[in-house]
Amino acid sequence: FPFQTDDSISAASTSDVQDRLSALELRVQQQEDEITVLKAALADVLRRLAISEDHVASVRKSATSKSQPSLREAISMSCITNGSTGSRKTSHGSSLSIARKETLSSAAKSGTEKKKEKAPGQKEKKEESHPNDPNPQTQASPSPQPSSQTLQTHRQTQESKGSAPAKSIKQHFPAEKPHSAWESSDDSQNKPLRAAPKLISPAVKHRYLHLCAFITVSFSCANFSCKLATQLIDIFVSTEGEYIKMFMRGRPITMFIPSDVENYDDIRTELPPEKLKLEWVYGYRGRDCRANVYLLPTGEIVYFIASVVVLFNYDERTQRHYLGHTDCVKCLAVHPDKIKIATGQLAGVDKDGRPLQPHVRVWDSVSLTTLQVIGLRTFERGVGCLDFSKADSGTHLCVIDDSNEHMLTVWDWQKKSKVAEIKTTNEVVLAVEFHPTDANTIITCGKSHIFFWTWSGNSLARKQGIFGKYEKPKFVQCLAFLGNGDVLTGDSGGIILIWSKTTVESTPGKGPKGVYQISRQIKAHDGSVFTLCQLRNGMLLTGGGKDRKIILWDHDLNPEREIEVPDQYGTIRAVAEGKADQFLVGTSRNFVLRATFNDGFLVEVQGHTDELWGLASHPFKDLFLTCAKDRQVCLWNSVDHTLEWTRLLDEPGHCADFHPSGTVVAIGTHSGR
Repeated sequence: FPFQTDDSISAASTSDVQDRLSALELRVQQQEDEITVLKAALADVLRRLAISEDHVASVRKSATSKSQPSLREAISMSCITNGSTGSRKTSHGSSLSIARKETLSSAAKSGTEKKKEKAPGQKEKKEESHPNDPNPQTQASPSPQPSSQTLQTHRQTQESKGSAPAKSIKQHFPAEKPHSAWESSDDSQNKPLRAAPKLISPAVKHRYLHLCAFITVSFSCANFSCKLATQLIDIFVSTEGEYIKMFMRGRPITMFIPSDVENYDDIRTELPPEKLKLEWVYGYRGRDCRANVYLLPTGEIVYFIASVVVLFNYDERTQRHYLGHTDCVKCLAVHPDKIKIATGQLAGVDKDGRPLQPHVRVWDSVSLTTLQVIGLRTFERGVGCLDFSKADSGTHLCVIDDSNEHMLTVWDWQKKSKVAEIKTTNEVVLAVEFHPTDANTIITCGKSHIFFWTWSGNSLARKQGIFGKYEKPKFVQCLAFLGNGDVLTGDSGGIILIWSKTTVESTPGKGPKGVYQISRQIKAHDGSVFTLCQLRNGMLLTGGGKDRKIILWDHDLNPEREIEVPDQYGTIRAVAEGKADQFLVGTSRNFVLRATFNDGFLVEVQGHTDELWGLASHPFKDLFLTCAKDRQVCLWNSVDHTLEWTRLLDEPGHCADFHPSGTVVAIGTHSGR
């Protein structure tokens, strides 16, 4: 501007000064956007460098492991065929060749840590240390060995039945210590189940591989499975009773030894050194959640299912996983810098039956390291919704919990300090957001209400939104903000309301105060307005529930374009801006769709919509089949991570198994069919 020839002339005009100020503001905003993109680009470079290091490490590891027996490698690798590529040959004296597919879920391994295992005639393996580990307290300790009293009690039980003293073995599978910069730093996670003892008999081997595959895929099934995947297993082996008794969360599970095995001790060997690591998650939680799909600047879609937060790159078809949570994740918020992410979880129970506290975890989406854990012994039942502040560059975090009073808390998350706390309402609260320009305003909405909170120091003052002549909705479902600071709300009646801040006279001596009042009403959808998404160009996307429509609104909030989500995908639960003119949609039937108004919808993520009960791995192909309470039967390709086909049963499926020929599968149902 200083180099304009008519600078002095334009400065004399008040309107020109305002125009120049607006241009300067626009320029600052553009520079901020450029800085964000630069940050994201740097993060992506660091991520790709780490992948390169991981590839080199994996090549070195494969070169050193060629001397190991082929049978051990075959059994160990078969346990993680969910998500690995490979070409297999039948075991008639031929060797097994498996080429593992490295994905971003493997991330960068700074070092591999193995537990000491010593057998007669074998050399003792030394445990590698982690001098550079920034989180030494996250190292998981192995489970304690069983006491002689426990084994003696088991023997006495066998003798009391009149049988000969049975040999009983209780084997604890140790937890894996975190060894990757990409993995979670939480000490209660990173405990994948070790594979069952390697068995030489093909029949026994098949049973254990089936169990191992079930434990692996349990990471991606419904709500209950997120607890199952982190548990240690205790095993009792009774050669007299011809069974193996496993204890999971204290509950006994009896697994019978195949009839062609006469003596289990003859085939039992030491635990293999390999450990399971999560590679792929099938599914997304959209049925009972909202606003939980976002596109990061690195090109990854972030969403969650069970206790895993997934970062999915749909161009490269790779996944990374944040595994810090101990129970089901229920909400997600992205920091203004687009790098940090906050996720809130429900309360749960650990393997010993002790309660797990609901909390919020703030973590880095590049390194997948936990930056802060907030709210332990503060929240009740779970975390319902949360949001980062915008006006102060994300310094604060506001959280609504699932207690009866739906407590609103404001945190300085970097200092892990609670700044303010107040009860909101006994009714359901569906959303909470900081105002993008007014740092002291927080807005909550839910069943029959919208509250405007004024935050000052450690106090929060509530002002209820007055609907006046407009019909009061049953639910205010979602929030968004216009560029001028006006608040948009979408409700269960299909209405968008614009709330503008007006100045009214207050009590003498206190001066005027600002109050939000309805300035405009728009009929947007048939049924509810379930989500609002403000685009970078200032336009607005809205998603409807009943009509399943996504509508694009111009700067004056006039409808410009619309598209309807096909019925088989369910209703809309989340809408987010994608690359270029694309947008992302999360649905009630647990689909994540990528779409444009011109080209329609493309499925990126899909899964079951209710608890997953049955799982069967194909005897020789890279396929596995699942069935669930949603009555769906799905056949998955574990190499491409895609759905081969799906069928709908008349009732929920509970279990499944392939015929050894691989051409027929049997499914057991809820009613015994």
